[in-house]
Amino acid sequence: MKKPTLVIVESPAKANTIKKFLGRNYKVVASVGHVMDLPKNELGVDITNGFTPKYVIPKGKHKILSQIKRDAKAASEVLLALDLDREGEAIAWHLEQYLTKVQENIKRIIFNEITKSAIEEAVASPTTVDMNKVDAQQARRILDRLVGYLISPILWQIFYYGLSAGRVQTVGLRLIAEREEEVRAFRPEEYWTIDTVLLTKDGAEIAMKLALKNGEKISLKKQSEVEPILEELRGSRFIVDSVAKKEKKRNPQPPYITSTLQRDAAYRLRFSAKKIMMLAQQLYEGIDLGNKERVGLITYMRTDSVRISNHAQDSARAYIERAFGKEYLPAKPKTFRKRKESQDAHEAIRPTDVERNPDSVKKYLSRDQYALYELIWRRFVASQMESARYDTTDVSVRAGTYTLKASGRVLTFPGFLSVYDESFQENGGELPPLSEGDELTPKSIDGNQHFTEPPPRYTEATLIKELEERGIGRPSTYANIVSIIQDREYVLKQDGKLMPTTLGKQVWLTLEGFFPEVFDMSFTAEMEKELDKVEGGIDSWQDVVKDFYRPFKKSLDQIEGRKERIKSSLQEETDISCEKCGRKLIKKWGRNGQFLACPAYPECKYSRPLEEEVPSVRLDGTCPKCGGSLVLKVGRFGRFAACERYPKCKHTESYSIGMDCPSNGCGGRVVEKVTRRGKRFYGCSNYPKCSFASWDKPTANVCPHCQNPYLVEKTSKKRGMYYKCPECKKEVTLD
Repeated sequence: MKKPTLVIVESPAKANTIKKFLGRNYKVVASVGHVMDLPKNELGVDITNGFTPKYVIPKGKHKILSQIKRDAKAASEVLLALDLDREGEAIAWHLEQYLTKVQENIKRIIFNEITKSAIEEAVASPTTVDMNKVDAQQARRILDRLVGYLISPILWQIFYYGLSAGRVQTVGLRLIAEREEEVRAFRPEEYWTIDTVLLTKDGAEIAMKLALKNGEKISLKKQSEVEPILEELRGSRFIVDSVAKKEKKRNPQPPYITSTLQRDAAYRLRFSAKKIMMLAQQLYEGIDLGNKERVGLITYMRTDSVRISNHAQDSARAYIERAFGKEYLPAKPKTFRKRKESQDAHEAIRPTDVERNPDSVKKYLSRDQYALYELIWRRFVASQMESARYDTTDVSVRAGTYTLKASGRVLTFPGFLSVYDESFQENGGELPPLSEGDELTPKSIDGNQHFTEPPPRYTEATLIKELEERGIGRPSTYANIVSIIQDREYVLKQDGKLMPTTLGKQVWLTLEGFFPEVFDMSFTAEMEKELDKVEGGIDSWQDVVKDFYRPFKKSLDQIEGRKERIKSSLQEETDISCEKCGRKLIKKWGRNGQFLACPAYPECKYSRPLEEEVPSVRLDGTCPKCGGSLVLKVGRFGRFAACERYPKCKHTESYSIGMDCPSNGCGGRVVEKVTRRGKRFYGCSNYPKCSFASWDKPTANVCPHCQNPYLVEKTSKKRGMYYKCPECKKEVTLD
């Protein structure tokens, strides 16, 4: 009997899809993520020996690897079919190292989509593990381990156990904290506009704004500057000075890359970055479409390339001509300029088959899967369609020494807008027919007061855009950056806006004081470029890590004597007296936030919860009793949500951590609760109808081992924070 070919992928879902495309002579198994990693309970990097990493098999992976080894021994060859990014390449390398003793014939296969043709083509043209990619991943992992393992304990000593500092996540926190400072420091400035409604001889109205005086742009800061101009205008004749008409085009945007998908789906669908990537992973790994057909609906979702294959482009053009008509098909295929640092070996995110329009697969998808697939499909089809066209009209009207202006825009051909709505605005719509020299009659002339607005707080979408523009992070890390700073409670999402918590601000100020260079934005962006050079085979990973570690070690050596001083500076004295010894209580940090304690500890061990309101933080949702906004407050039993109209409305409810209840069909939210003894736990907002409860904080991450819908955060003094599945009890590493 012929020995089978063993194909190894990351996830069971991906394995189930690929299995359908290969014959009986293939066995497809899943590694369930990384099979080797740095140890949990030690640094795992030999700094004195060229930063050599110490890889171990993670807890819970021995059984999986033993079975893979048996399968490899019984196979004719092994095909490593892991994802095509750095993480996938690292898993492939570790598997190759592990299996070499039992199997000599090990090959690497790469594909951008999980379809029958793509898998067959990959199997027919195997390659080898790309060690440059592996080295880039290794360098990133070691850099992150050095920062996290050596800096996090400093935060534990100053604040409390379980806090973490990340090389890139801390820069994300910095952006949010600094933007909050800008918002709070902002002082609105008054300014005025003069707005008019003028009538043509036929009685048609045209709204115009005052723009110029004597040909110079006019700026009005206060009402006293406005009144004389209003008087002048009311005594002036309004003569049309010029009418300029043009036809303009609006070009479609390129198909999605990871960052633009996260931004657009966050804006349009109100999904978090983490949820977007989870859904995209499901669509990529395979969906059952009935009649035993299972296929990946989209291409690989971690990419920064806008390139699409010739086959995909030809298919899109054929579909557009048939479904919309020849006028919607450009004479030449649309191409898009690649970004400077993009990895153009990948493709953009697109449907694997344009003929599978959203309606044809809707019944096989969840509501959220369908919404994301429809967005990806429409954006891709639109990217290959003809440009939209519209007529613009710009009108200038002279009134003495003043010039008023108005613009109108009318869509004449929708082009790609017929499939992908970009919230097209007509900018006032169509203007009435006007000719140079026409005299208009004023219907109203008004001065209107305005005030400048503060810079907007970041949303998940705008934070990802900022990170990308600054060169911080890569497609595989954006979602992790924005989710982890919220999971750590450094950042709170309020009405979709990201705001630093008191803890987040203090953590950032502490890290900025200790490690200004490590968390400098330009330095972090430069490190990303260095990692790209490693992947390109230009630099060695050891040199990159060494160049980082030298100044980092210098900062570490300098802070030892400053920790207690900084910790003391964060312990704010209050005017509340200790009930046992009479000393003034101080604010200290603990696992549940700030609390009041006696400064004479351990001589006096008196402490009590800190009862303080946080009225400036408004939460998502409205009061069910009166419709007012909900605000975050802190009481003796921890955080809770309350109506902003207190004391008129006394509604309160438990504080939601922003996660749906994982109990099947429940529909509730996971909320934070505190026992009468002051211990925090998490339960369902639908209690007692739903009995879900957890001592550990749940997170919306699916267990890769048993597909349990959530993991929990665990903390130890040695390791800090890590993730564990409450169902199968296995620890999980989140990339």
